[in-house]
Amino acid sequence: MLMADDLIGIVGAGTMGRGIAQVFAQARYRVGLYDSAPGQVERAAKSIRDSLGRMDRAGKLKEPVEAIEARIEGVDDIGALSNASLVIEAINEVKELKQGIFGQLDQLVDERAMLASNTSSVSITALAGSTNRPDRVVGIHFMNPAPIMPLVEIVQGELTSAVTMERAGQVVESLGKTPVIAADRPGFIVNRLLAPMLNEAAFALMEGVGSREDIDRAMKLGTRHPMGPLELADLIGLDVLLALMEVLHQEFGDSKYRPCPLLRRMVESGKLGRKSGAGFYEYS
Repeated sequence: MLMADDLIGIVGAGTMGRGIAQVFAQARYRVGLYDSAPGQVERAAKSIRDSLGRMDRAGKLKEPVEAIEARIEGVDDIGALSNASLVIEAINEVKELKQGIFGQLDQLVDERAMLASNTSSVSITALAGSTNRPDRVVGIHFMNPAPIMPLVEIVQGELTSAVTMERAGQVVESLGKTPVIAADRPGFIVNRLLAPMLNEAAFALMEGVGSREDIDRAMKLGTRHPMGPLELADLIGLDVLLALMEVLHQEFGDSKYRPCPLLRRMVESGKLGRKSGAGFYEYS
């Protein structure tokens, strides 16, 4: 079981990485947040400060914002994570990039440390194969936004040990989250079901089945979804959704997972959803 003074390393300071860092800091863990892109860690720090401020104003924090922020150290050298007891990778959904990170971390951190990925689609077994500790590699997949969503998927690779699975579950529960166990199959549980629905909503829009507003309104009022599928796709990121569908299509070879051409065109044009200011909807 991890202790409060253990260092948690987060590789990748994008939307998910910064959210995961915040979750661990709120649970009183020390966090080292690394990103290779210039300025990304600084941007993440501002985003975390803003997020904590909103939660503080809503009365959802148990201690001052400054105390939580103080537990997160932004680092520009991945070597600063060498003493971590757990490192979670949260970079882009590109298998080769993730494998490179896992190979690097395997050489860097203590052999007893756990290595985890927040991937929503890449095989944990494939990532573990880039290390000399496949029994200590596991998927710990947070939902977006990580500080709010209560679910975390724990994904067991072919060689992930029972001890690692138990430790991962204990970590997730210590964060106040609810773990579910998923096999190492494309999309795991949540995205295996969710991504095709969002992709189908894009097809419905492209084919003129309904306007964006009516498609979303139909699902919210007709099936009690809190967000419409196009709104949710914008929140997740259209590039992330496209990557998910490409993995499902490639792995299963089934045309039902074919990415919607409209989705692909939007990503190619830079319309990625909320994070870019425009997707199926426009954002200020």
